[in-house]
Amino acid sequence: MKTIHIGLLGCGTVGTGVARLLIDQRDLIAERLGAVLELKRVADIDITRDRGLALAPGVLTTDARSVIADPQIDIVVEMIGGQGVARELILGAIAAGKPVVTANKALLAVDGNAICRAADERGVDLGFEASVGGCMPIIKTLRESMVGNRIRRMTGILNGTCNYILTKIGEQGATFAEALAEAQAEGFAEADPTLDVEGHDTAHKITILSALAYGMPMNLADVYVEGISRLTPQDIRNAEEFGYRIKLLAISKDAGDAVEARVHPTMIPLENILSSVSGPVNAITVTGDAAGDVLHFGRGAGMMPTASAVVSDIVDIARNLLAGIGRRLPLLGCQPERVRPVPVLPMDELNTHYYIRIMAADRPGVLSIISGILGEHEISIKSVTQKGRKNTGPVPVVMLTHRAREAAVQQALRQITALDVIAEPPMLIRIEDENGSD
Repeated sequence: MKTIHIGLLGCGTVGTGVARLLIDQRDLIAERLGAVLELKRVADIDITRDRGLALAPGVLTTDARSVIADPQIDIVVEMIGGQGVARELILGAIAAGKPVVTANKALLAVDGNAICRAADERGVDLGFEASVGGCMPIIKTLRESMVGNRIRRMTGILNGTCNYILTKIGEQGATFAEALAEAQAEGFAEADPTLDVEGHDTAHKITILSALAYGMPMNLADVYVEGISRLTPQDIRNAEEFGYRIKLLAISKDAGDAVEARVHPTMIPLENILSSVSGPVNAITVTGDAAGDVLHFGRGAGMMPTASAVVSDIVDIARNLLAGIGRRLPLLGCQPERVRPVPVLPMDELNTHYYIRIMAADRPGVLSIISGILGEHEISIKSVTQKGRKNTGPVPVVMLTHRAREAAVQQALRQITALDVIAEPPMLIRIEDENGSD
């Protein structure tokens, strides 16, 4: 049986998981592939730590470049992360004619166009299933399973940290800070959680998916990004009372001559299946014109779920090598010459429903002033409640609007914020309700 040699760059959490699968499932994979995947070299800055892996002498090295230069290495697996040395090593492996597997969503979102171009020019494969959704085969779905569909929209929960935090706020009434501390204690959040909670990790992922869905270059710069750090238990409760649940959503839609690509806290109806996704789990609904709605659900991060996706890419590329047919699939869903720029719809042009919470002085006429400003900007109020009235201090005025234009809503809120009866900047949450037409 033929042996295919794997070079692993980076043996941290996920890299260790990849090595463990290749070793522990060696026979099972060989039965399914028809070849043996041998982990020949593993590069890491720390080769003394016990990872619980049965590696032969000489496999571990601190010299990642020697792995790329090794003529016996057939596939290079990059698990270092980041955008510095990882980019250099991936491009080095491609230049050496070696196919690459990576889970590096940040690098792909920023430099994916250049990396894909290099792989196209060299004629080598690039696998990145694990860059989005962990064990969910969403990239395979877009590139293969739904190849006969025009993708109409994608709506997903793509960050388990944020979903865990929002679940804790909703179920326990915890503050954002309390829920974040619990997520860190459970290992679901990093010590510096900024990339997750401010939406940037999710933006990296929807950038990659949008490129695959619409045959466009990766365009992170134009993705609108807003995190969850301003959300309060009060907003979570208010949403439930209106029949919604708040999730940090990645949203990408075919808008005709443009594409919507945005990440922000979103209210979705309780009957929407995504509203029931709780804890550190990812889920995404992809809507195609032929298939309709297709749901993927699973662990979006962690050692073994992510390693599972990495090994899937390794096996796919190994099959190509065995058949001598590299580059069976175009990297960005379309043939390279057909990938073309598609503008991302400016956020100001978004037209949707809104939840607005305004902390206002409890005085006669204040609600009338607020309503008047909204009316001046052609924003129609669907419902309004004034909660927790007190003799002193501001009270929350909570509104749901009919469909309105983002630019008009933002202008109105700036005008409202400037009023001396407003205690703090208003809270704005967009509503995604496909059944809502008004």
